[in-house]
Amino acid sequence: MSQTLATTAPLTPDELCAYLTAQGLAFERVDHEAVFTVAESQSLRGTLPGLHSKNLFVKDKKGRLFLVSARENARIDLKRLHETLGASGRLSFCSAEALMEKLGVTPGSVTAFAVINDREGAVTMVLDANLVTGEDMNFHPLINTATLRISRDDMLAFLRGTGHEPLIVDLPVPDDGQNG
Repeated sequence: MSQTLATTAPLTPDELCAYLTAQGLAFERVDHEAVFTVAESQSLRGTLPGLHSKNLFVKDKKGRLFLVSARENARIDLKRLHETLGASGRLSFCSAEALMEKLGVTPGSVTAFAVINDREGAVTMVLDANLVTGEDMNFHPLINTATLRISRDDMLAFLRGTGHEPLIVDLPVPDDGQNG
């Protein structure tokens, strides 16, 4: 890992972008109004081509941590997701404090890019198979006032470069295309 990651403080969005550039990973950044939910972010669809994500930071009964990045319209059943992930018992959302401590982000800014701040390797990165189809993907760069569009291959290279080999799972998407 680069010297940039040797620090213990969470990276800033600009530091994340500098890291991506230094690793030769291409992205496009779009700054926008703060968005906290998938519904709020849908107003940006005309300016942001590619697949959009929703991201959940959860833990199982034994305290194992999972960052789940799914296609925005995936139906995530927290009562059953542990079965798909091989987790111990039902999953529950992590606290805002755990989110900041482990991933260096606040609620509303959860993103797959946040694993760059998990230097202990405590978080299992989970990607929805419907998100890694080959189309570009969109994630917040550690804040919810910008979005980065990145190719699937560059995103996978980023995750692997931070020591987070993603667990790719099938999460159901409704047939009608409505948000779940």
